[in-house]
Amino acid sequence: MSLILEAVLPLFALILAGYLAGRRQLLGKTATDVLNSFVVWMALPALLFQAMAQISWDELRQPGFIAASAIAMAVVFLMSFLADRKEKRRLADASIASLASAYGNAGYMGIPLCIMVLGEASLPAVILITLLTACVLFAFSIILVELDLQRSATLGTTLRKVGVSVARNPLVCAPVAGLVVSGLGWTLPSSVVQFTTLLGAAASPCALVTIGLFLSQGSTTRHRGTVWRIVSLKLLVHPLLAFVLVTWVFDVPPMWASAAILLAALPVGTGPFMVAKLYDREPAVTSEATLLSTVLSVLTVSVLVGML
Repeated sequence: MSLILEAVLPLFALILAGYLAGRRQLLGKTATDVLNSFVVWMALPALLFQAMAQISWDELRQPGFIAASAIAMAVVFLMSFLADRKEKRRLADASIASLASAYGNAGYMGIPLCIMVLGEASLPAVILITLLTACVLFAFSIILVELDLQRSATLGTTLRKVGVSVARNPLVCAPVAGLVVSGLGWTLPSSVVQFTTLLGAAASPCALVTIGLFLSQGSTTRHRGTVWRIVSLKLLVHPLLAFVLVTWVFDVPPMWASAAILLAALPVGTGPFMVAKLYDREPAVTSEATLLSTVLSVLTVSVLVGML
């Protein structure tokens, strides 16, 4: 329990700091939008670029782990997506809710948890999950959102608008640029690494403060069922799927298998809220799901850590 509290309490503290600042209007009325724009356009792209540019493919050659984690994410995403579409929710809203259902807080909560529970050897597993969620899952969800919001009379025009919007999106082009750097075998200069490290380190804390600012505005959602579905899929279904896949479907080394299950059980990360706020697509749903899943993860992840 103490391990979980050490990882979760800083998240609560940052959300609370944002909430109190919002209630007292310390940062002004536009703080939520400005801080969200900073995360989306500067801090998070720097983090994603550095992660992709410095990736070592030899260290991360774990096909069973990658397949199990990717399939678990995809199934959870699909389950949430089909449920939302059955309720006649727009494609953009269903995409963001599904992103939240499969998007764990690997960067901010996963790293300390895995190191404390499984040791330093588990860090490559966290990096892989971060890349899968923040790059592949993120990019796919943004494409679906753009497909919905860029509708036009002809398919060709729609595809062109979607392509331009996605190419200009910093959350897509930044990791792609990093992948190019890694693929070419280039080494980032120390000054660039220092720059992206400093800027990227602001992504998670600023995102959590932004959630607190948003919650202080008293914004609530009518879609309580969607919030609980996101939380249930993230905290219960996702780790259960990961357990089945790493135990009975794929050949995964014990430490990597434990990491896959633990990372799948993490609460909703801040990324989906950033996207919802950027596109103004019901951010109350993702902010409440993030807060609620983080609270409940104290219990669910504690039980899982005891089992591991």
